[in-house]
Amino acid sequence: MKTVLDPRHRRRVQRFKQLYSFSFKAKKFDRQVDALITQNAPEWPVGKLNKVDLAILRLAISELKSNPATPPKVVIDEAIEIGKTYGTAKTPKFINGVLGSIIKNGPAFK
Repeated sequence: MKTVLDPRHRRRVQRFKQLYSFSFKAKKFDRQVDALITQNAPEWPVGKLNKVDLAILRLAISELKSNPATPPKVVIDEAIEIGKTYGTAKTPKFINGVLGSIIKNGPAFK
């Protein structure tokens, strides 16, 4: 994240807010994204995750999936920064761990 005024950061925050509000609705999200969360955080089922953490993970995984040209470290860093702003004290570490696991475990986005 360069600054909070960076247009890319602002778009990510706006998308995070949309996903956060979406997480309270009974509708299903992208099953592939939720499956990656489940596989890489097995002790935290999607339905039991903190809504902020879930929205941040969905945002980051969706971005990794749809924008392969963006370096994964940039996406992870942005997700951590959003977590620091909107999540709990444990959110950044949790987000980093789950996203790091997804990246480490292979080509999930091909």
